[in-house]
Amino acid sequence: MAIRLTRRRVLMGATATAVAPIPLSLEARTPKTHDIGISSFSFVPALVHARIGDVLRWTNTDLAPHTATADMLGWDTGTLEQHEAGEIQVTEGMESTYFCVFHPHMTGKIRIVG
Repeated sequence: MAIRLTRRRVLMGATATAVAPIPLSLEARTPKTHDIGISSFSFVPALVHARIGDVLRWTNTDLAPHTATADMLGWDTGTLEQHEAGEIQVTEGMESTYFCVFHPHMTGKIRIVG
């Protein structure tokens, strides 16, 4: 049985296609902000999974000043006093391990995923 194409059927099909949901894989991904606390001389969490374009935000709740500084000094939040925050955007090829300049025993890692 052949389906007869009419102008109405073509327009209905075009309209249905235009309003069909876009698969998630084709949608633009909104960057996510990952909050990392600085508390009791530690980065919490110490390991963050992030994608390129995401933002990492460190907030210092300790009395002492801290930084989040890439091991090879490729990026740095600058000094964060108590209740201050600093942000870095995740970029391709960025350094993924970091420490606090004032307290080198404080370390963290960023795992860049898909």
